Amino acid sequence: MIKDNLEFVEKKICEACEKAGRDRSEVTLIAVSKTKPVSDIRQAMDCGIRVFGENKVQEIRDKHEVITEDVDWHMIGHLQANKVKYLPGIIKMIHSVDNEKLALEIEKQFAKAGIVADVLIEVNMAGEDTKFGLAPDEVMDFVKTISSLEHLKIRGLMTIAPYTDDPESNRVYFKGLRELKDKINAANIQGVKLDTLSMGMTGDYQVAIEEGATFVRVGTGIFGERDYSNIK
Repeated sequence: MIKDNLEFVEKKICEACEKAGRDRSEVTLIAVSKTKPVSDIRQAMDCGIRVFGENKVQEIRDKHEVITEDVDWHMIGHLQANKVKYLPGIIKMIHSVDNEKLALEIEKQFAKAGIVADVLIEVNMAGEDTKFGLAPDEVMDFVKTISSLEHLKIRGLMTIAPYTDDPESNRVYFKGLRELKDKINAANIQGVKLDTLSMGMTGDYQVAIEEGATFVRVGTGIFGERDYSNIK
């Protein structure tokens, strides 16, 4: 099933890239493996997938201990500052930075490890009360505030668009995130050059690609529906 699902997702990514006049190499598929067993991840690895997204620090740590192969782990869920200390040396990128306390803790913990954290600023483009992330008009000042941190590199922006049966309805949010990235780059903030947009999930990743996504986060479309009953 996972193999067939990945072939379908790959076909749709290629179609979206072609429609947008983009090269397929510009888009990285993140297989969102949260709640899924290592056996499922290994099936995806057998199909060539090497980038996986998780929502919980403990789950990343547990899976990282078992899967010793060269894969990239991305923290895509809400991150509490007190959990950051577990991430240096494990995580490739943090997608969900949305407050100064968290940014300072990332700086502190990654400085201890002597490495730089690649991060994305989470933006709540639709202004949903149930979602984390900064309001679009707060992002520029936030980027300026944390841009001088030496062990935190702001690579771009991330958003979680509303759940919808009509992917086209989310185009406005993806377009808005791309325009926000361009606006920040045009401001020429010292040390900041954004090159990454993490946007689009199982239901709308083709539209996200058409609007400039460089990471798409697909879970259900690869691994099937999730069972949350056993998750602590």
